[in-house]
Amino acid sequence: MRPTGRPETVPANADDDPQRGLRFAAGERGFAQNPAVPRVWTVTNAESLYEHAGGDQALHRVEEIFYDKVLADPVLKAQFRRRVATHVDHLTWFTAESFGGPDRFTQRLGFQYIIDVHRHRKITDEQRERFVALYREAVDEAGLPTDEAFRDAVRSHLEFGSQVAQQNSWADTDDELHPIRHVPHWTWPD
Repeated sequence: MRPTGRPETVPANADDDPQRGLRFAAGERGFAQNPAVPRVWTVTNAESLYEHAGGDQALHRVEEIFYDKVLADPVLKAQFRRRVATHVDHLTWFTAESFGGPDRFTQRLGFQYIIDVHRHRKITDEQRERFVALYREAVDEAGLPTDEAFRDAVRSHLEFGSQVAQQNSWADTDDELHPIRHVPHWTWPD
């Protein structure tokens, strides 16, 4: 479900005017009744990208298809030399957390893990572009939603993440690493 235009009521102090707790959803025009309370825009009933994708089951299916593709791909074989038993789960956790799902990647592995995995791999432009193309194929084959907003979010997530991984793969020092040190949280495109 996409954002609705209904206002969300938030708790107001007991001695305040009840209208003071009124917030307006994204896309609506409205102001708080009391000029001392600023107008607050919120999105209500908005589905996360994680929910829209179909949750863990759907994302795991994407990662399985994708992983099979990269293991067989001549351009990416140098980066994915052998099947690692935990790789699909780790990819699923990362994507799920990025898309607004559970924070298993951060809690169980931490962001330093993904930096270390890519460090010194020397990812080429051709490999980065092939990675993105195969992932987008996997999204199609897994039957994830095809609406433009979702696909734009997936594309920007892939482009950003693959560029971070590539930069980190060439870093000889910590100063050369991309500055991000947490799982990025993707939302619906504007």
